[in-house]
Amino acid sequence: MNVKVLLFATLKDAIGRRETLLLIPADTATLAQVREALAAQHPELRPHLGSAIGAINEEFGEANDVVKDGDTLAFFPPVSGGTGYPEVFRLADEPLDLDMLMAEITVPATGAVCVFSGMVRGETAAETGTIETQQLEYEAYAPMALAKMRQVAREIREQYPGVQGIAIVQRVGRLKVGQNTILIACGSGHRDGGCFEAARYGIDRLKQIVPVWKKETRPDGSSWVEGSYQPTNEDKR
Repeated sequence: MNVKVLLFATLKDAIGRRETLLLIPADTATLAQVREALAAQHPELRPHLGSAIGAINEEFGEANDVVKDGDTLAFFPPVSGGTGYPEVFRLADEPLDLDMLMAEITVPATGAVCVFSGMVRGETAAETGTIETQQLEYEAYAPMALAKMRQVAREIREQYPGVQGIAIVQRVGRLKVGQNTILIACGSGHRDGGCFEAARYGIDRLKQIVPVWKKETRPDGSSWVEGSYQPTNEDKR
């Protein structure tokens, strides 16, 4: 299907024109999928798309809203009067570029960025001996995962008002030992501005409410790793 995308402000400047046409190899797609396709077609937009607002046919859109052939989409920065701080929420099937992500969430007032990066661990100590892991495979319920990442960011801001930019990026697909699995980065004006606590809260909260699962492959076979946390009404937003 063909989708016309209108761009405004910083996004328009990034590619030098106000609109572009996307060819999506499907009859329908979600707004999140269109956003990712737009970033793939125009990589120079990626630093701006993380915090950009999306609209479908002149109405605000959510990540899992369906886009159909002939729809007109628009992406633009948050309207003046918001927090002004960038946010990045992404499911990535490629290795993470730490420098790029930090640049995406850094503003002139940022003096500290705390980063938590998960890794694929090759060996785990257990009572029965060392457990060897050969690879992990991550799967996500994408639309809900992205929505819950945004919820985690809102909760961070409620608890740590000194936090500025926020990035939450989860890898999906098969990952080898030593590769990044997830990255949570929080910026603040100073190191005592809440960025350490916010990054710790972010990874703990993500493990509770963001629907992402992993399959662990070992020499003796593979299995999905399940958690034990059951969401409550307080986890709904």
